[in-house]
Formats: sequence, C-alpha cells, structure tokens
Amino acid sequence: MRYYTVGMSTWLLKTEPEEYSWETLWQEKKTSWTGVRNFEARKNIREMKIGDLVFMYHSGEERILMGLARVVSEPYVDPTAAKGDWAAIDVEAVKPLTMPVSLEEIRNTYGLNTMQLIAQPRLSVTSMTDVQAATILKIAKTQV
Repeated sequence: MRYYTVGMSTWLLKTEPEEYSWETLWQEKKTSWTGVRNFEARKNIREMKIGDLVFMYHSGEERILMGLARVVSEPYVDPTAAKGDWAAIDVEAVKPLTMPVSLEEIRNTYGLNTMQLIAQPRLSVTSMTDVQAATILKIAKTQV
C-alpha cells in the first residue's frame, strides 16, 4: 500500500527515545503527539494535514531517523497544556526504515545538510522537502 503521494507535506518529529521511542509507536500503532512548547514547532503542527508523511527521529544519544508515520488527525488543542494556546496531532506508525539514517549521514549528504534538523537542531517539529524525503528513503532503502 502506498502511503505517500506527491503534494503531501513531509515532516520530521524528534523524540527522546527514553520518553517515547519509535519502537513504542510501532507497538502502540497510534499516539497523540502532545507536549510541544515551541512557537515554530506549534506553527508546523498546525500546518499538518491528514495523510502527511512523518519521519520519526530519535534525538539525544542516538541521533537517528528510525521510522515512518503518518498524520491521522487534524491539529487540535493540546490537552496536556495547563495554559497557553498549544497544538497536538495524532500520528500512526507506517513502517520502520529498513536502514535507519544517522544524523552524521544527513550532515554529510548533499541536499540533506540544509534540512531544518541541521539548521535548527533544537526544533522538535520540522518540515522537509519532497527531495529530502526521497533522498532519505533512498538511503534508508525504504519504499512507501
């Protein structure tokens, strides 16, 4: 089954694997992506649409792209926010990357070294271009 078509947006979600890992999403199948407290990341969440492709990235010690998910809800008010106007989204696991892609490989690959992941390393929700997504899928030997 094909999950991605041209024209859909592609995103990268960073997670600390000790808090919520790709493997946990894979086992649970679906989760609410809550707790984002950065204005630019919130803007990105609000731009997400049902069906958009999501790359899951382990930050911290690992620094590696692990798997693919897709957006399965419209953005909504983050129920974990005690105050403020924060957004959340629901994502569903699609598949693990056949070969996970390290931050080092991203830094050393033409076209990927300009990703927001590199330019704004503290940002937890970033957009990706179609070319960047296709390049990562090729490196990861993964089809969607």
